[in-house]
Amino acid sequence: MRAAIYGAGSMGTILGAFITRKGGQIELINRNVAHVEALRTKGARVCGTVDFVQPVTAYTPDKMSGKYDVIFLLTKQLQNADVAAYLKGFLAENGVVVTLQNGIPELLLGEILGEDNVLGCTVAWGATMLGPGVCELTSSPDSLTFSLGSLSPNPNFHLPQVKGILEMMGPVEVDPNFIGTRWSKLLINAAFSGMSTVLGCTFGEAAGNKASRKYVQALIKECIDVCATANIKIEPVQGKDIVKLLDYQNPIKKAISFFIIPIAIRKHARLKASMLQDIEKGKKTEVDAINGVVCAFGRKVGCPTPVNDKVVEIIHKIEDGRLAASFDNLKLF
Repeated sequence: MRAAIYGAGSMGTILGAFITRKGGQIELINRNVAHVEALRTKGARVCGTVDFVQPVTAYTPDKMSGKYDVIFLLTKQLQNADVAAYLKGFLAENGVVVTLQNGIPELLLGEILGEDNVLGCTVAWGATMLGPGVCELTSSPDSLTFSLGSLSPNPNFHLPQVKGILEMMGPVEVDPNFIGTRWSKLLINAAFSGMSTVLGCTFGEAAGNKASRKYVQALIKECIDVCATANIKIEPVQGKDIVKLLDYQNPIKKAISFFIIPIAIRKHARLKASMLQDIEKGKKTEVDAINGVVCAFGRKVGCPTPVNDKVVEIIHKIEDGRLAASFDNLKLF
């Protein structure tokens, strides 16, 4: 079976390094020529909460040829329609694209590739690219988990093989309520990625500061309320029931939720949101595919999302240079 990681940036490089280290065969594909050259000549250097160098197979998209049974997709969603159309020509009959992107990308990918040819995967860990060929794992080594599933009632028959590949890095749970799993990851990203990008800090710093934690809590609450209105059951993350821990209907439960937030994110306290990494590189972010999805669902089901709306507004202003990512932005809420 032939497999590739398309968009092997920080997370894709680390995933490919772990898989290759365990004896798996996987090709890392990225448009960044300097990054690919470093991977080819020096191997993938993984540092942070682990430390190793792993030789890998890597090249740029123009060197792709033949057909793939499995393509793990880790590009930004901004060009998903074009990327999906491009990958369709490299997908074997009954092949599958496994999206590890944020938000709920399976809907658009399924329209282009066929929903039976798309699997979704959420990850509970994060990474940062430090330079060509060098990526930092910013989550604890005991939190390298995946949830795998499909929005289609007929999941692709490659699902067991995909599960086996991902298990070379960490535990994989196949989830029958994958839309609920998507929302559990979306909740975390909207709250912690969204707020930490607004503030220009790590997840831990956004949760640790009591002033910003108030808005992290509000972002979480809006996600929970949207799902409750839409009759979507949010799935647990790494065995923890997010709704049970963090939802509230009275002041006492709200105070408990506020206290729990920095504890709940402690294993990922060092994580720098990919959106903030994009800002630092002068790139557009995926905020419309993260907090923007919460806002869109909220409008659809009639559930207000004012704090998510404000995060989208602020991040777009940061992208355009009208604001800087800073704790000063708290006054805008």
